[in-house]
Parts: sequence; C-alpha cells; structure tokens
Amino acid sequence: MTLPPRDEGGVSARVAVALTTAGFFALLVAGFGMLSLATDAEVIPVRGLGQAPGVVATVAAVVAFAAVTASIVRRPRPSYRGVWLTAVAVPLAYLLGLGIGALVSGVDLARAVAAVGGFATSWFGVLLASIALVCGWSAVALVRTRAGRPRWPWEGDED
Repeated sequence: MTLPPRDEGGVSARVAVALTTAGFFALLVAGFGMLSLATDAEVIPVRGLGQAPGVVATVAAVVAFAAVTASIVRRPRPSYRGVWLTAVAVPLAYLLGLGIGALVSGVDLARAVAAVGGFATSWFGVLLASIALVCGWSAVALVRTRAGRPRWPWEGDED
C-alpha cells in the first residue's frame, strides 16, 4: 500500500527538526536552571569537574535529539510512537557525553562515574527525558499538520 503524497500545507522535516532542536536546547538550559534554582541542587553533583563535562554532555544530547528526531520525521507519515525513542536516546547520550567529558577533562574514573550516576538518579535526568519527549512530539506534530498560513477573515479563496 502506498501512502498519498503529502499536502503542501505542513512543515518540512528539515524545518521541524531545526525548530524543535533550537527549542530543545532552550528548554534544556532554562529547565536545568529553574530546577537547580528551585531545588538548590547542582546539575552535575560532583564538585571540581569544571565546565567541560556539562558542555560535552549538552552537545551530545542536542546532537542525539536532532539525529533521532530527523530519523522519525523523515518518514512519509511519522508516528508519535517513535518519540519514545527520543526520550530514551537523549538522556543516554547526555550520560555518555558527561562521562567522556569528565574523563577528557582529567578527572579520575571514580569521579566521572559518580557524576554520571548522580545525574542519572536525579530529577535533572527526568527533566531531560521530559523535554526530549515534548520537543520530539512537537516535531512530529509540525510535520503531520496540514495547517496553512494564517488568514484574515476577509481573505477568501477567490483571490
């Protein structure tokens, strides 16, 4: 069975990935900041690691989000079920990036593992998965919609 061609009203896959990736990064930074402020907790609970592990982890999460979301929305009729993969892959990429960033910055293995474990068992991990889920869902919704441009009430189809 072949699917009918996509109407020209929705957002293209590339645009949807670009918009939601930017939104994902913005929500990640804002969400981590607000949660840290509300709970008086550090995003990475191990002191003395520096900024490199957090930067590497964030870059890894953003790249993973963009890659997984692109693979989901490029299908002819993307499914919302694929978004769960995003909610799993993004935190795993963050944890991998956090561990690699800690080791590259010269921290011993025990502190790197403590940082990864501390993040994985914190509310920051839950928040990261939630943000990935919402932004991934948004990307699929942007591609699946058949909405057109906004029109004023006096604009008709006759012009």
